[in-house]
Amino acid sequence: MKRIATLLVFGVMIFAVSAFGQNKYIGMKGCTCHKLEKNGNQVKIWEGSDHAKAYKTLLTDKANEIAKKKGLSKPAAESPECLKCHVAGYGKPQDKTYKIDEGVQCESCHGAASAYKTIHSKPENKEKAKAAGLVIGDEKTCKECHNSDSPTFKGFNFKEAMAKIAHPLKK
Repeated sequence: MKRIATLLVFGVMIFAVSAFGQNKYIGMKGCTCHKLEKNGNQVKIWEGSDHAKAYKTLLTDKANEIAKKKGLSKPAAESPECLKCHVAGYGKPQDKTYKIDEGVQCESCHGAASAYKTIHSKPENKEKAKAAGLVIGDEKTCKECHNSDSPTFKGFNFKEAMAKIAHPLKK
């Protein structure tokens, strides 16, 4: 009986996601459990990372100089060519309910979270969360931005990069 109820809830959730549109980007305010020390405080780790500052780098004179050299007609912080990698979900069709200055946050690597945020934290729900849109970031995910299309690209070592942004959950 419990299994049937679980399948029913899961089915309704998947129906809701497909029937009412795609997942929405919820931003850092939606990652409440990841702010807790007992869970590993991934938000604090993110706050100290370059990813958290990704959008802010576009507001600099250096970024505008690079944009101008690339022939962009707008400042870096307004150019889709820059924003696509410096802001989570930029240019994707999903609705966004967060501030652009959050830069590269959880959903940049893990997908828009509105449908999986309440179920992904329990190990037994991992497959359900994936079905609801959770992405487990990998090298391919990273290379969507960390590639030779970037005017500041200096190479990319996946193993080293992952060590810099490690943010494991405590059990």
